[in-house]
Amino acid sequence: MAVHPIDYRYGSDEMRMVFEEERRLQRLLDVEAALARAHARVGNIPQEDAEAISRNAVTGRVKLTRVKEIEAETLHDLMAVVKALAEACGSSGRFVHLGATSYDIIDTANALQFKEALQIVKQDLFEIEGELLRLAEENMEVVAVGRTHGQHALPITYGLKFAIWAREVRRHLNRLKEGEKRFYVGKMSGAVGTQASFGDKGPMIQEIVMEELGLAPAMVSSQIVQRDRYAELIGLLALICSSMEKFAKEVRNLMRTEIGEVSEGYVEESQVGSSTMPHKRNPINAEKVCGLSRVVRAHLMVALENVPLEHERDLTNSSAERAIIAESFILTDEILKTMKRILKGLLLYPEQIKRNLRLTRGLNMAESVMMRLAEKGMDRQEAHELLRRLSIKAVSEDVGLASVLSEDETVKRYLSADEIRAALEPENYLGTAIEQVRQVLRISREERSR
Repeated sequence: MAVHPIDYRYGSDEMRMVFEEERRLQRLLDVEAALARAHARVGNIPQEDAEAISRNAVTGRVKLTRVKEIEAETLHDLMAVVKALAEACGSSGRFVHLGATSYDIIDTANALQFKEALQIVKQDLFEIEGELLRLAEENMEVVAVGRTHGQHALPITYGLKFAIWAREVRRHLNRLKEGEKRFYVGKMSGAVGTQASFGDKGPMIQEIVMEELGLAPAMVSSQIVQRDRYAELIGLLALICSSMEKFAKEVRNLMRTEIGEVSEGYVEESQVGSSTMPHKRNPINAEKVCGLSRVVRAHLMVALENVPLEHERDLTNSSAERAIIAESFILTDEILKTMKRILKGLLLYPEQIKRNLRLTRGLNMAESVMMRLAEKGMDRQEAHELLRRLSIKAVSEDVGLASVLSEDETVKRYLSADEIRAALEPENYLGTAIEQVRQVLRISREERSR
């Protein structure tokens, strides 16, 4: 019976499969098999015994049900795996888990899961970047009002907005790539990190195991791989989710009835917005992204609390990690795939964008006029104060900025009627916005092709 929403509501089958019980068991068995082969290579155990362990280290022979039966008796999850594997290996079972401590196996298996799960995250980010670059190009010259503090500011283009987001996603891809050398790390160092149980062949055994599994060996460790690595990993997921929330929140705000510049896609034939208000079209996908992002960020605090364990380690991280690792990845997966759907189906409403751009009747162009006055020789501070007073006058008299500008003798000394009109046109005050988008498109496509 499913209890947690990630069992039936959130996350793709692909990501859930990475953390599914039997898949997890197989990863633990993979590490045990690699350890046996390493022992054989350094001459600690016979080759035929290593082959027998490797042959039986599969979930088809080591059943999850049997592991759970043993765990019910031993109250130790990894020892249950060891015993079940030893049973399956017959006489070769005496060499299973030789010299290892539980977290040699667990942390190395964790790294294998991280590697698999982050490939999914990486692909989703790559596709989201692609969607944002498409939107940036398609809307490169769509002029809209920019907003600061929730108030109309200066003109911007939707292309620039999407280009900014695209570069944020690229930074996450770069962070992920750079972090792999710290995330994909395993160990074979024994109960307190001394490798005493492996004798003088400990470094060689660790090197062989990690080479076989495609991981880097921890240079030094205690009973565990140090949890600053895990905190950084969960931190990266939280940061990615925060960016997705940022994008989703912008969609939600721009979708407000009073703004109405964009909208999530909507299935008109069947989608229901409200159980009582038939007219509603709610930003349900963007709201889901924002809500789930809070959960992933909350897991970061737990990951940080797991860093300062006592002495060579205590067990307080174990139970917490059972919850936060899988859940963080699965919810991140849901967030990324939802954001991908939002961007693919995103609707822009050009006429409403134009109406909002001119809603303040020129007040959002006050800086443009101020800069024109400064260019014509007026003191910049005086020009700022003049435009501040004229803006207040336009609001109090309920007229457009053009009206008060055309009547002001100081303005008319510096600017002609045509120059005032030109200064009030949003399309004339975009700076390098379009050129910046073109640069983002060029550089991003070069990076994506590498």
